[in-house]
Amino acid sequence: MSEATTPRFRSVLDRFAAYKPGRAVMSPAGRSFKLSSNESPHGPLPSVQEAINEAARNINRYPDNNATALTEAIAAEFGVAPEQVAVGCGSVGVSQMLLEAVAEPDAEILYAWRSFEAYPLLVALSGAASVQVPLVDEAHDLAAMADAITANTRLIFVCNPNNPTGTVVRRAELEAFLDRVPADCLVVLDEAYREYVRDADVVNGLELLEGRPNLVVLRTFSKAYGLAGLRVGFLVGHPEVAGAIRKTYLPFSVNSIAQAAGVASLAAAGELLERVEGTVKERDRVRGALLADGWTVPPTEANFVWLRLGERTAQFAAACEAEGVSVRPFPGEGARVSIGTPEENDAFLAVAQAFPHRG
Repeated sequence: MSEATTPRFRSVLDRFAAYKPGRAVMSPAGRSFKLSSNESPHGPLPSVQEAINEAARNINRYPDNNATALTEAIAAEFGVAPEQVAVGCGSVGVSQMLLEAVAEPDAEILYAWRSFEAYPLLVALSGAASVQVPLVDEAHDLAAMADAITANTRLIFVCNPNNPTGTVVRRAELEAFLDRVPADCLVVLDEAYREYVRDADVVNGLELLEGRPNLVVLRTFSKAYGLAGLRVGFLVGHPEVAGAIRKTYLPFSVNSIAQAAGVASLAAAGELLERVEGTVKERDRVRGALLADGWTVPPTEANFVWLRLGERTAQFAAACEAEGVSVRPFPGEGARVSIGTPEENDAFLAVAQAFPHRG
């Protein structure tokens, strides 16, 4: 018998760092304000909680693998056909489905950087190659991204608003970019934060689908709808594309409670979006306070703000942590800070005001 050894794993794992979610911290005084994961600070609405409780009675049964009721509710809410919808385990799960549908040896996946930190991880695991185009003024450089397209480009992520900077791509520049993308290359417009957008020049991606069969729009229930713990996301595209993506669905990965909560959330969309309006007002208040205090903060249309701190990022995160405020640091680059309750936001602003940032 040969010497004991470890199983053989894919070589990509040797250079792979797993996704690290935002964490909660606690100050010596016992305070804890989690502003690291772009979550809604609100729990489910009573009607949604009731649907969750009812669905929990049947968890001994497998969920509807086709998520029929949820798919039909999404289609009705957004004015599309059910055949245009594909659901998955959060928008990350849907992104993985997309990559499984297009990635193969020599394939290239194009996206801006920095953008959503899951993109490079998912691309690496898919076996495709990442092509990253640097941001300009914290925003997508769509002209440079179009220039980076090659015959091997199979999919392009456009995160709008961009995570973690909160910046947006507006209608005219997005349409000009889409006109330059080859018809056989899939464009994924990641609109995880769409509900927080108030800039009228930022187009709803669903309005661009007609005549563009290579475009899909990605959405999630994790942010504005407050269902981050249940993991349900979806895409809308042309029927042929959505059908191809559904073939990559991991069976039963959208659980029955998540499906019921999604349906109930759409039924309560008006009430939910009133809470979103409160978050938008807090976002504007937080950014205004930071600007007044001398910080440079790019305009944001998401539920977070971005501070470009460079080498001071770790120091700032530590200062926040000492006061029980958790933020999302990207070492050497900056920190993303979610918008929470007024109390949570005030705790963060107090740390930011005390941190040496002027001059």
